[in-house]
Amino acid sequence: MTAAVLDAPTPDAAPARRPAWRRPAVVAAMTALLGVLVVASLVLGTRVVGLDEVLAGLRGDLAGYGEAAVSARLPRTALAILVGAALAVSGASLQAVTRNPIADPGILGITYGSALVVVLGIVVLGISSPSAYIGAAVLGAGAAAFFVYLIGSLGPGGLTPLKLALAGAATSAAFVSLTSAILLPRVDVMATFRFWQVGGVGGATWDRVLLVLPVIAAGLILALALARGMNLLALGDEVAAGLGAHVGRTRLLAFVSAVVLAGAATAVAGPIAFVGLVVPHACRLLLGPDNRWVLPASAVLGACLLLISDVLGRIVARPAEIEVGIVTAVVGAPFFIWLVRRQKVRQL
Repeated sequence: MTAAVLDAPTPDAAPARRPAWRRPAVVAAMTALLGVLVVASLVLGTRVVGLDEVLAGLRGDLAGYGEAAVSARLPRTALAILVGAALAVSGASLQAVTRNPIADPGILGITYGSALVVVLGIVVLGISSPSAYIGAAVLGAGAAAFFVYLIGSLGPGGLTPLKLALAGAATSAAFVSLTSAILLPRVDVMATFRFWQVGGVGGATWDRVLLVLPVIAAGLILALALARGMNLLALGDEVAAGLGAHVGRTRLLAFVSAVVLAGAATAVAGPIAFVGLVVPHACRLLLGPDNRWVLPASAVLGACLLLISDVLGRIVARPAEIEVGIVTAVVGAPFFIWLVRRQKVRQL
C-alpha cells in the first residue's frame, strides 16, 4: 500500500524555484488581509457602525449603540484571532509529525475529546472556573490523541495515514455521541453549553482572552521552535536521525504543542473543525513545504479564516447569528472531500 504523505522538504528547505521575495510578500499580504478583517469584524454585524464610532469605541466611549457594539466586538475579534491561529498551527504540526495530509485536530478526534472531558468535568466534578475548563480541555485533547494513535497502530502494517484518519473519524463520532448523551438529560447544563458545542466566539470577554492568551502563546512558541525538526521528520525517521535530529523528542514535543493549542482553543470557543485542515494546505500551496514558513503563515491565515467566518455568520442571517463552527464546517467539508480525492486514497 502506498500511503499518501506530505511532500518532504530538504533539510534546509531551500526554495529552489521560488523567487526570494515571494515568501515574505505572501506573508505580508496575509498580514495585511488580517488587518482588513480586524476592521471588518469591528464594523460589520447585526448593526453596522461607522469609522467615527469605531474610533470612539476604541477610546472607551460607550455613549451610543455603535460605540457599545465596537466595545463588545473587540474581545470577540481578539478571541477569533487566537483560536484561529491555535487551530491552524495545531493542524500544521499534526500533519508534519504524522506525515498525514488529512490530519486535523477535529478529524483526529482531539477537539471532540476536549469537549467530552470538559462536559464530564462540569457534570461529574462541578468545575466552573475558566482555568479549570482549559485544564480539562487540554487533558481531554491529550487523552484523545493517545487513544486515536493507539487504535490506528493496531493491526497489520502498523500506523498508516489512512488508519489514523479512520480511527480519528470513528473516535470523533463516538465522542460527539457521548457528549450529547451526557448533556441531553441535563437541561440546566445543556442550556448553557448548547452553543459552545457548535463552536463560536460570540461570548468572548477580555477575561477569557487574557486567560487563554499565555497558554496559546506557549503552544505557538513551542511549535515554531520545532519547525526545523519537523522539516527533518518529513525525510523519514532514519534520515532525520542521521542528520542529527532527536526524532522521538521532536515528535513528542510537536504533539504536545498541537494538543495544548487544540485543547485551549476548544476550552474557550468549543469544538471548531476543519481550520487545522484547510489552512496548512493553503499555506503549503503558497509557500512550499518548509515549516519555518508554513507554521507562522498558518497562524496568520488561521486567524483570517476564523475572522471571516465569524463576520459571515453575523451578516448572512441578520438579526440572528450563525455560529462560526457551522461556517467553517461548510467551508471545510468540501475541501476535505477534494483533498481525499486529490491524494487518491483508494483504500477508502
